[in-house]
Formats: sequence, C-alpha cells, structure tokens
Amino acid sequence: MAFLLAHEVESPRACSYLPEREASLENLVLEDVTPEEYEHLLVRGWRRFGLVYFRPACVGCNACVSLRIPVEGFRPNRSQRRARAACAHLRVEVGPPRVDDARLALYRQWHSEREAVREWEPSPITAREYSLQFSYPHPSAREVAWYDDGAEGGPRLVGVGICDETPRAWSAVYFFYDPAYAHLSLGTANVLHQVELAKARGIPHVYLGYRVLACASLRYKGAFRPHELLEERPALDAAPQWVAPPEEA
Repeated sequence: MAFLLAHEVESPRACSYLPEREASLENLVLEDVTPEEYEHLLVRGWRRFGLVYFRPACVGCNACVSLRIPVEGFRPNRSQRRARAACAHLRVEVGPPRVDDARLALYRQWHSEREAVREWEPSPITAREYSLQFSYPHPSAREVAWYDDGAEGGPRLVGVGICDETPRAWSAVYFFYDPAYAHLSLGTANVLHQVELAKARGIPHVYLGYRVLACASLRYKGAFRPHELLEERPALDAAPQWVAPPEEA
C-alpha cells in the first residue's frame, strides 16, 4: 500500500519546452506503491521517476496533454514501419532496469549530443543519480535494452528504454541511444517494440507521456495513430476521460 512522504506544487519557473512560458509540477513522493496503485495515477496523467510521481500544474497553460496508444487499433505508418525494419538486426532484451558503466556511458554520450545540437543544459549523471531516476527498485519498472551484436569489438549497447508495466498499462518513460545510430530512427522502433510487448502481454494501452504540439521533441508522439488524449487533469477520485482527437474521432 502506498505511503505518502511528501506532496508539493512547485513555484513557477521557466518552461523547458515552450519559450517565454512558465511551468510548475505537482509532485508526490510515495513509497511502497503497488502496480495497481501506480496504474490509478498513470491513467490520470501522472508520470514517475524513482519515488517521485508528477504531473503538470501550470497555471493558464494546458499544452502538455497525456497521450496513450490503444494497442489493438494501432497501425504503424510507412515511416514507422521503415524504422522497425532498419532496426530488425538489433537484439532486444527486456528485464529490470539496472545501472552499470555501459549505461552511464551511453546516457552521457546521448546527452552530450543533445547539449551540442539542442543546447540542453549539461547533465553529468552519476551512478547514484541514474539509480534514483531510472533504476530505482519498483515492482512496475522495466528496461528495454537494444544491442548491436555485429558491432566491431563485439555486442554493443546502443539504446535503453526505461518503462513501467502495470496490469492494464505500459508506460514508455524515457529513451536514450547512441547518436551514431540516429539514422535508424531507434526512438520510433523503441515505441513500436513496446506496443508489440504490450499486445503480447494483453495490455490494452501504451502511455507515451505528454504531447506538446509546439515543442518538436514532444510533438512526434502524435504521429502514433490512432491515439487518445486525456481531458483536463482529473482528481485522484475522479474518472479519467480519454478521447480520440477530432481528426481521428
């Protein structure tokens, strides 16, 4: 049973996604959360890193909209099928998240490329920080690891997807990869693989987090169709309303 350690709404700060806007998050710090309790939060727009469960609490802005894919109705488009085919030679392992030198090096390599190309702030992550964010022990936590067994020097870790699994929900939390493999569209292939995983396990929805139409790094989620969007920010005791956007209704 979940035990609440802290609950706060952040003071407004500069938005990471939309210039000239302010953002804030509502945070819950929870221990001993069961998969069923986590699913109750997830379907109401909450996300998780470690012990912290969060969702937007921005005043006057609702640009961050929770998006999920109905697994049974999903059909990849042509470019998504190309990405899946381009990555077909890679080996995928699904298991509990872990931290090691290979994962730390891959994350640092990926983030350094983002710093150079997208002007992200530096993130010299430590093993402790990685563990708290990505591999904190949780009954729902999963990792989808991508390997190139044909790489020079032997099998090479080229991508890591951090995920969560509950009885009726699969959540794609975070993904980072080797920039040298960017031409394969690994990020797209990773989403498709998680949809396939969910379907094989009888899970009806894959949650992709927040879509922000005005932010290129988050707008791509809308390309996975059909999808559903969460209306408003439902209270924990309210029923969530997921609807197809008008162009897909």
